[in-house]
Amino acid sequence: MKAKKVVSALLVASMAAGLLAGCGGDSGAGSNNAGGTQSSGNDGEIKEFTAFFAVPGSEINDDNEIQQKIAEITGAKLKETWLTGQTAQEAVGTLIAGGEYPDMIDGGDGMAQLYDAGALIPLDDYIDKYPNIKEFLTEEEWDKLRQDDGHIYWINQFGNIYGEEKATTHNDEAFWIQTRVLEWAGYPEVHTMDQYFDLIESYNEANPTMEDGTENIPYTILCEDWRYFCLENAPEFLDGYPNDGSVIVDPDTLTVIDYNTTPTAKRYFQKLNEEFQKGIVDPESFTQTYDEYIAKLSTGRVLGMIDQWWDFAYSVNDALKQQGLDTQGCNYVPLPITIEEGMKNQWHNSGGTLNVASGIAITTSCEDVEGALQFINDCLDQEVLDLRFWGEKGVDYDVDENGMYYRTEDMRTQASDTAYKASHMCTYSYLPQYSGTSKDGVNAMKPEYQPQEFYDSLSKDVQECFAAYGAETYVDMLGTSEAPGPWYPMYSFSNNMTTATEGGMAWTKMGEIKHEYLPKVVMADDFESAWNEYMGVYSDCNPEAFIAEMQAELERRVEAAAKYQ
Repeated sequence: MKAKKVVSALLVASMAAGLLAGCGGDSGAGSNNAGGTQSSGNDGEIKEFTAFFAVPGSEINDDNEIQQKIAEITGAKLKETWLTGQTAQEAVGTLIAGGEYPDMIDGGDGMAQLYDAGALIPLDDYIDKYPNIKEFLTEEEWDKLRQDDGHIYWINQFGNIYGEEKATTHNDEAFWIQTRVLEWAGYPEVHTMDQYFDLIESYNEANPTMEDGTENIPYTILCEDWRYFCLENAPEFLDGYPNDGSVIVDPDTLTVIDYNTTPTAKRYFQKLNEEFQKGIVDPESFTQTYDEYIAKLSTGRVLGMIDQWWDFAYSVNDALKQQGLDTQGCNYVPLPITIEEGMKNQWHNSGGTLNVASGIAITTSCEDVEGALQFINDCLDQEVLDLRFWGEKGVDYDVDENGMYYRTEDMRTQASDTAYKASHMCTYSYLPQYSGTSKDGVNAMKPEYQPQEFYDSLSKDVQECFAAYGAETYVDMLGTSEAPGPWYPMYSFSNNMTTATEGGMAWTKMGEIKHEYLPKVVMADDFESAWNEYMGVYSDCNPEAFIAEMQAELERRVEAAAKYQ
């Protein structure tokens, strides 16, 4: 959606106070130790940098223990501020209007705005000075991050696998269902959309409430702002394609397909309509906020939904555990759902994902660019990575006689406690990071990818569910497909489209129409009439122009990748 450039003096003042306090560091105080970790900058003085991340997040305490340990190693700390009460583009628009920025920023869907506003520092002349940053991406990947002026302005932080891939958690999108539903049904094979909803219906009819009498919510949908992917993009997966986000790519013909108008799209929304009329779809789906949605999942009432794991699990799973709801089978597992039986699904693909549309950038307001980059570089040292994701040795994890990291049950319990995380843990979750194998060649970068630790940390209901399906991980529940082609993911192009092009204008209108009409389609008394009306106004958006630009980008990416083969 195009940013609403709604800016007030109050917003500018409040964001300036929240984002810019303590900004920068000593002007010109760049590190003389660009090749490795600095023990402490400026004769023991800890530099303080600021960052804004245009996603909701949890702030940590000012006296956070792990943050202080990282500061003692790196000579710097980062004050993180997260998105509250605005869209990413609105928040970024506020910063641009004020003309002042935090030292570092990931503007999410607003990165193109920051680039167009000249708010970001080109990184080309710096990357080679910082070995951990340089190593973080290949030459081909760095080139993919170049903007139309030929420069690199941000570093995508996620989807980077070091060493051996250790896929345990399916961090992506899926049809999720609670283990109690599967256990009640005798752990049936569930492969199609119809089977999925039939199972939820049957369970809810037989078990309309939780153990304490609270009424179940069979199926809910998150539709707020950019997260309406939980409603609208299922047709690409149901037809067996991976998450290119905005389109389907036929790998055989290298052709872009509009998943909004396929026969599967109509079947999917008709199914949601039928389930809504039966009372299976939560009537609050189209009005609830993200916070309300997370709170609802955290009660254990919701039997199933579509979502990305990262969008719900890191807060919901801890909440369920703290309440003992995991012992009632309220944890979620993914199912390999397609539109028809016998189709191969691609909910999970091997390999990393480079989203070139966004990343961590250094702004023009930063007075110590080299110091900021040195801090990012140092946070990729293995010692710091261990602190970020495993915590403190002897407190958050131990090491066995073979050098393998593990946690006790008490350590796992404290790691799920909100207060403990705020006072003790510091993942710097929007700085560059790895999954896969630690640089020691033995351990996983993160606890959730350490096979034994991953399994031991699972609630009993999930362990029993996995055993019933012959699975050891969430990924096993879906199966793994090969990494998609060099074009993947196409959403990294569409995410930064603007109304400056005909296709970008169409993309904006398509989003607006889907936001407005898809809830109406799902709730309509007469589905056919509502669908036909939706298709009519959708076609008026000129989606052909969008598809044409996506096709051109697909061909450009394939041609660019050929240079590295």
